[in-house]
Amino acid sequence: MYKTLSTLILATVPVFAMAGGTHAVSGDADASHKGMAGMKIEADHDSAIGQAGDASKVDRTIELSMDDTMRFTPGQINVKAGETIRFFVKNGGKVPHEMVIGSIPELKEHAAMMQKMPGMQHAEANMVTLQPGQRGGLVWKFTQAGAVDFACLIPGHIEAGMVGKVNVQ
Repeated sequence: MYKTLSTLILATVPVFAMAGGTHAVSGDADASHKGMAGMKIEADHDSAIGQAGDASKVDRTIELSMDDTMRFTPGQINVKAGETIRFFVKNGGKVPHEMVIGSIPELKEHAAMMQKMPGMQHAEANMVTLQPGQRGGLVWKFTQAGAVDFACLIPGHIEAGMVGKVNVQ
């Protein structure tokens, strides 16, 4: 009896460890994702993709739309290194879409994870998820020259070509 009880208690430890983290993932549409260890798209000061921007220091606003053709408009954006951009994003489609800033390898890895966990939603500075007809935004500072990607990571969308690029000069 003691051995069975010990086994059951130890079997639940990983569940409690995950519940104590900064995320919750389930199959329902209300699940949220807030930085799963090892799976979060990192965006810190030294990151080639930049960092969360200060809303009081926005240099300019760029309007972006997403729709069910699996495209962003515009799909190419030019900014200057050091510039803080407010992205004003609209989902003009009939299904949810999102804009996630990252590198293509990070975005593809995260998209593959989302395939395995339908219903996952995001709550990070480099991400905005919008329901049909919804508007939202994010503020991002592009710290280094180079190319920065963005994509919709809802299952099947990146595979359908829902990607864009920010050229940082």
